[in-house]
Amino acid sequence: MKKLLMLGAIAILASCKEEAPKDYVTFSGKIENNDVEMISINSRDFRKEIAVNADGTFSDTLKVKTGVYYFDNGSESTQLFLKNGYDINMTVDSKEFDETVKYAGEGAENSTYLSEKMLFEEKIYDQNFDALGMKELDAKIVEMSTSINEFIDSKKGIDTILTNQNKLEVSMMMESFKNYYGEMISLRIDMPKGSPSPVFEDFENIDGSKTSLADLKGKNVYIDVWATWCAPCKAEIPALKQLEKDYHGKNIAFVSMSIDDDRSHGGSWEQAKTDWKTMVKDMDLGGIQIYAPNGWQTKFIRDYRVNGIPRFILLDKEGNIVDASAPRPSEDTLRTLLDGLI
Repeated sequence: MKKLLMLGAIAILASCKEEAPKDYVTFSGKIENNDVEMISINSRDFRKEIAVNADGTFSDTLKVKTGVYYFDNGSESTQLFLKNGYDINMTVDSKEFDETVKYAGEGAENSTYLSEKMLFEEKIYDQNFDALGMKELDAKIVEMSTSINEFIDSKKGIDTILTNQNKLEVSMMMESFKNYYGEMISLRIDMPKGSPSPVFEDFENIDGSKTSLADLKGKNVYIDVWATWCAPCKAEIPALKQLEKDYHGKNIAFVSMSIDDDRSHGGSWEQAKTDWKTMVKDMDLGGIQIYAPNGWQTKFIRDYRVNGIPRFILLDKEGNIVDASAPRPSEDTLRTLLDGLI
């Protein structure tokens, strides 16, 4: 009898024993209008690919370090916050990606917050800063910083690791804004509309000939400063091609100036030039394709204070500056500028 009671007590204790915390994330979901077979979860030092079923569903477990990760379906991505023990279900429509991301389950509130924050920041940053003076820029930065931090503070129950990181990122982003647009303001002051443009001479053309800015006098000139490794540069190529097609025969020379150099091509200038020629051919790039002989240190590039690419420059028929930091091909404001020149 005593033995039976002891066994019963052991059984009761065993049934009441606390389960060990789960040391992984359970991540599942469904993609509506799905057209991919694989998605990935990424961070700087983590990558996990997850198969997607024919009906758009997916499921896997991830053992992670607590932090922000990226969900990527090959064409779109979004942030999510993962911590071992979470059980998150995600739904999204690939046709309206950012607007349809939804999370449910344990820990979902943190990823939901990130999704909402991204949409909020898009509205904040979707403004024209180009025409601001320095005082107006400073005031705008204070306004944006205050708005985003108030949004962060309004979200209760979010992991403080995430909110503290986000507030630091806001500070860094505002500093970046001030540096970038402050430089643009200085550029407008020092290189105003109507002032003579710096020149380039005898830059190698893709066909082996030489091209100088003086050769283009009498034409309006739109210069694209780019490099083969630059993803935002390549993202503008379809719009640039369409622009060239739409303005064909309208006295506008489209010049693409590569600044590929040895630092980004294994220490070899020869490889840099080869990669440039290969991409121009493979992507069937039109217009005047030229190569800046000293990359970032080319005098024309330094004269225009090019510290980031893509960078676009618009000149008139006399070789004078219309805009030292012109709109991108994908921006409608560029067509307004071009229409005013022809």
